[in-house]
Amino acid sequence: MDSKQDPEKIGPVRSPGSEPPEILKEDGSEQEVFQITEDGVDFRTVTWPRAAILFLKILFATGVLSIPAAMYSIGAVGGALVLLGFGMLNCYVGKIQGDFRNKHPSCHSVADMIGVVGGPLVRELFGALYIIAWVLCAGAGINGSSVAFNALSDHGACTVWFSFVSMIIVALSASVRTFQNLGWVGWAGFISIYAAVFILVVAVTQVDRPAAAPATGDYELGYHAIGSTTFYGGMVATTTIFVSSAGTSAFIPVIAEMRRPQDFNKALYVCMAFVTVSYITFASVIYAWCGHWITAPALGSAGPTIKKVCYGVGLIGLIVSGAFYNHVAAKYLFVRLLRNSRHLQSNSLVHWSTWLSCTFGLAAIAFVLAQAIPVFNYLVAITGSFCFAPLALCVPAWIWMYDHPHYKRGTAVQKMLYGLHALLMLFGAFLCVGGTYGSIQSIINAYNNGTVGGAFSCLDNSGTILGGGGH
Repeated sequence: MDSKQDPEKIGPVRSPGSEPPEILKEDGSEQEVFQITEDGVDFRTVTWPRAAILFLKILFATGVLSIPAAMYSIGAVGGALVLLGFGMLNCYVGKIQGDFRNKHPSCHSVADMIGVVGGPLVRELFGALYIIAWVLCAGAGINGSSVAFNALSDHGACTVWFSFVSMIIVALSASVRTFQNLGWVGWAGFISIYAAVFILVVAVTQVDRPAAAPATGDYELGYHAIGSTTFYGGMVATTTIFVSSAGTSAFIPVIAEMRRPQDFNKALYVCMAFVTVSYITFASVIYAWCGHWITAPALGSAGPTIKKVCYGVGLIGLIVSGAFYNHVAAKYLFVRLLRNSRHLQSNSLVHWSTWLSCTFGLAAIAFVLAQAIPVFNYLVAITGSFCFAPLALCVPAWIWMYDHPHYKRGTAVQKMLYGLHALLMLFGAFLCVGGTYGSIQSIINAYNNGTVGGAFSCLDNSGTILGGGGH
């Protein structure tokens, strides 16, 4: 195998002292976080088709269940265009991150990448934001799973208990150490949630009126090509759609476990094309037939019987989603703690105790956050605005400009490209501030008008209609 194909030899040669010595080889080039080994845990086993499945499960999860309600605020045409635009944009920024990571193979996460650009302090700040982002996502998975248990049991126990059970299952599933082995669970999870959403799409077209609409008499469907909403309502809807495909920061740890990191773009393109087309198709149909009579999550929008069917089919997918997100957060913290230690890839007591502490500890925090923000859509929206706008937009724009400094004084086209990436950073900052404001205001309104109960309430919030007053 020549140096162009050897994943251990990717990356620029750096002069001694320009990087911490623990990430450099003898020739001055950066070394991978995980080494291919037969002595200990071999993390480098993921093929690009397996990576594509992992990416699909990361993206096609809780986000798709919140998009139909978001479309009420900005309309069917506006929602479809925003979905397409963010799908293409998130694919592009995913490619930026993958290319940068393969130039700097010592990077295990976006925090490491931003550390190359901004230094150790910035790395730690974004590392904390990275953990918060994926813990919140795990909380959304726990929230969705508890709603499923509620639906299947006819509210047989307090919602908090169902959330606690979901947290334990999520933590146990997330404790699988490698993405390769977790990929087998990913197949089941992806098929589960995709089938559940497909059943919902078919079901809503077969009923006379949405299940949440008045049983008799005339009613307003609330279907609009172009929606009209408040600023904060529009920001919540926009960030909800944005975050549904903005999880590209979770792809970087997967690259670190790929046999051939150079194949990342294949997996990325397959994933993003499939997810974008599915999102537009499914969300448009659900919104067209349900209007603003959409529950959060959307699986409860077709009546009690179909609700049970959808949650029964999709339960595995909701749990696996939470497990994937918890795994991503735990893997970052695990590598951060044990990097440059022999325990990183050994089966030692330190290795196992650290790994299990990370998975179960972060799952417990996700459980608490899920109870503090019990409305599924608002939890997704605040995650997208506060966390993923910086991680998925500002960071890629920054690292691109770091890798292309000559464009600033290059040709007219190069200057334009440099300026566009600077605007991308500003757009990410706007989405972060505006979306966070909108999400917090929506949460306050939901508590004030009694849409949800208090934190750690036994009330089930799965039947909340978020297409109307919530926005």
